[in-house]
Amino acid sequence: MKIKFIVLSAFLSMALSCNQSATSKIDQTNLEEAKVRDANAVTGMPIVKFDKTEHDFGVINEGEVVETTFEIENVGTSDLVITNAFATCGCTVPEWPKEPIKPKEKGLLKVSFDSNGRQNKQSKTITITTNTENGSENVSIKTFVTPKAK
Repeated sequence: MKIKFIVLSAFLSMALSCNQSATSKIDQTNLEEAKVRDANAVTGMPIVKFDKTEHDFGVINEGEVVETTFEIENVGTSDLVITNAFATCGCTVPEWPKEPIKPKEKGLLKVSFDSNGRQNKQSKTITITTNTENGSENVSIKTFVTPKAK
């Protein structure tokens, strides 16, 4: 008899709870607080500003290693953290700041390109993994590599 009562109670509670819509269970106060929280989360994030997003090395000779620097400024309101930087090719090597960049401060992203074994037009993208709203930022380099004489 106890088992029948428990099963009947469980069935009735499920049936009654299914009659309520999900929207009727939302606490409007919590919803408003979440909207404010989310708006503040975006405005309180770091924002990356580069001095340039592309660098053109011009014409270089095959075998040369060329370098450039991208200046990174944090124009946001919290620390900018760069966790990784990688290029589309192993011939391009980025070096990024390992310490957080404070708001209104700057850091340097150094990029070297080894043209050995590369010829003609070259374009490489460097992706920087950050704690910005996008989660990553991109810069690029390009050059024209004159082949070695054979």
